[in-house]
Amino acid sequence: MTYADFSIILPEFSILVFAMVALLVGVWTGKDARATLILWLSVAVLVLAAASLAFGGGPARTAFQGMFVDDAFARFGKVMALLSAAAVLAMSADYLVRRGLMRFEYPILVLLAVVGMMMMISAGDLMALYMGLELQSLALYVMAAMRRDSVKSTEAGLKYYVLGALSSGILLYGASLVYGFAGTTSFAGILGVAQEGHLSLGLLFGLVFLITGMAFKISAVPFHMWAPDVYEGSPTPVTAFFATAPKVAAMMLFARLVYDAFGGVVSDWSQIVALLAVTSMFLGAVAAIGQTNIKRLMAYSSIAHMGYALIGLASGGVQGVQSMLLYMAIYVTMNVGTFAFILSMERDGSPVTDIASLNLYARRAPLKALAVLVLMFSLAGVPPMLGFFAKFAVLAAAVNAGMDWLAVLGVIASVIGAFYYLRIVYYMYFGTEGDALDTRMPAPQWLLLMGTALVMVLGIANLFGLEAPALAAAQALVQ
Repeated sequence: MTYADFSIILPEFSILVFAMVALLVGVWTGKDARATLILWLSVAVLVLAAASLAFGGGPARTAFQGMFVDDAFARFGKVMALLSAAAVLAMSADYLVRRGLMRFEYPILVLLAVVGMMMMISAGDLMALYMGLELQSLALYVMAAMRRDSVKSTEAGLKYYVLGALSSGILLYGASLVYGFAGTTSFAGILGVAQEGHLSLGLLFGLVFLITGMAFKISAVPFHMWAPDVYEGSPTPVTAFFATAPKVAAMMLFARLVYDAFGGVVSDWSQIVALLAVTSMFLGAVAAIGQTNIKRLMAYSSIAHMGYALIGLASGGVQGVQSMLLYMAIYVTMNVGTFAFILSMERDGSPVTDIASLNLYARRAPLKALAVLVLMFSLAGVPPMLGFFAKFAVLAAAVNAGMDWLAVLGVIASVIGAFYYLRIVYYMYFGTEGDALDTRMPAPQWLLLMGTALVMVLGIANLFGLEAPALAAAQALVQ
């Protein structure tokens, strides 16, 4: 490793060093005695790493002979993943302490998962891709089963592990086929072999298996079956993490793979991605209608939203990638705010996840109910909330790419999906009298709930200037 390589991976290296030091401190000081301190220090480290990437731009660079890519696309994705992970950690602290779940291993596992995500986003080689993916996945398997005295949590961890291992196997098989027919694991090398009109059958099969493995990671239909059970069974802070940073990393890796390695055969994979988008949007919209558990509802919501993000990816070109990046940034912001509220849902100090428990919540906490209303409208894509502009961007990209049918199906799925978001609003404002939820909300959760709701309203002016960096990131990927 040269000094140039080290300077490129400095953010990842710094987070890893802190995680190792925190692990030693946690073990030496009586296990969980310093867990809360480690958590808040982890938040600070993640925010500092995000700031260094956001304000430390420059030309594209590679490390380790092209296996690790540092460009505008990677920096955009890493900032999203780091900030969403920091937000989830911050709003989890009170919940974990009150439930007796605060363990010093939790923030360390988050940090290790984030390093894996950063590796995924910067992968320039199939081996680097797999290494980052497994570092993230192994940490997430443990986090899903963190509540050891809960059968549902144990079941969630086991299901996630088994299906995650299956998806990794499929992805590895695809990688082996690509290596066999391309003669290299480097994305740049594969790109040189996989040219339009000259894609061999073996490379095509390898591409299909790789896309299948990536579809598992973003819970796209028909590879979504793990998401509802894992979201419901995992501790709520872990569910909040699953719904944000890993989705960003997996979607960024998906884009990196299809453009950096197979950018010369867009027509061969765009239709596959479009099919994944359509099935994800409609299953997510329809299956969520009958859900009564808000965590399962958010799982199906996530499946549907990944479908909309895939529309941007399937559209191809700079506009398609830019719309996908904007969509993911807005999606993560909406989910952070929504889960900040879900974490506060409790009755007599016990967590509650039943949607019907929100009956007439607006009478007891009108400001928080208004913030949730804004977030639900944004998730549904109701104008003029920011979520509407996110969907409009990907649909416009599809139309400009000549995929009008995909845009029309996206609109139909969005109308269907609006029902279950508006049902939550109905319960809060027009429900029937019942056992009331507690209105207590810790400061970090309250700030994130109100802050994200404000972003959904104020962001309609200029998207807080996100369009320019998203365009630069898209141009860095689609060359």
